[in-house]
Amino acid sequence: MDINQLRCFVVVGKELHFGRAAQRMEMMPASLSRFIRLLEEDLGVRLLNRSTRNVSLTAEGAIFFDEANKLIDQFDALALRFKGGLKDERRTLRIGAIDSAARGLVPALLHHFVPTHPNTDIHIIEDKTINLLPKLKSGWLDMIFFRAPQIIDASISVRFITRESCVLAVPATHRLAERKAVSLDDFKLEAMIIPGRRTRPHSHDLTMSIYKLAGVAPVIAQFAEEKQTILSLVAAGLGLAVVPASYRNMNSENVAYIDLELDEHITGLPLSIAWQKGNEDEYLRDMLKLLTDHKSELTGKL
Repeated sequence: MDINQLRCFVVVGKELHFGRAAQRMEMMPASLSRFIRLLEEDLGVRLLNRSTRNVSLTAEGAIFFDEANKLIDQFDALALRFKGGLKDERRTLRIGAIDSAARGLVPALLHHFVPTHPNTDIHIIEDKTINLLPKLKSGWLDMIFFRAPQIIDASISVRFITRESCVLAVPATHRLAERKAVSLDDFKLEAMIIPGRRTRPHSHDLTMSIYKLAGVAPVIAQFAEEKQTILSLVAAGLGLAVVPASYRNMNSENVAYIDLELDEHITGLPLSIAWQKGNEDEYLRDMLKLLTDHKSELTGKL
């Protein structure tokens, strides 16, 4: 059963005459009759009573006629809605973002995007890069803001945005808490909370590089994966942590953030946007254009 068979049946049901119905459908009467016969065979029920002079609906045919009419109306409405490109309809935009981007870049970017796209429902999914990439590949996310791994799937397009600066997170009561800025010499003997490399490779490597370039080894108190866990351990006085500067926007009690004076070879944490290759969606194009047009404003404080 397909929509064309339903259309043929409904026209015959309205005209109760194969000749007139065939004329309306711009078909030969024999072809129209064959469409109806195939529909009846497919359903396993007689829909029409036929005689040499009269055509009428059977009891089952009358019920089917009403339901078929409704389906055709729904089909035509759906087709019309999507042929217009959903310009007047609300649509959902699913954005994936790592924690720092969800608090820094993405809100600033949406500040420009939302006023020009008022009919958009925006869902922000905060997660780690290792979890965001499969969701993008599956089509569940439209775009992601992430830290690009060394190897990227060929089906994904990536654009580098900027490098996020880092700060030192210390307990609010720590001896360095009131300092505006510190260098490694100020805390190299302190216990450190280090991000786990499996889920946060860039953050892990950056922290380790700070020590490696200075020729010293960090005093590792604990490895941790979740941002809130890292900050909770810092707040509890179990160690210090190097974290993205955007963490300053988090409501993390008992934690102070201090600017870091780092070796010039430490370039910060890379932040990129990714989308499925071949995606021509206008919202994606608009988002990429905003990133270009307002780059200095959007990345200046990261």
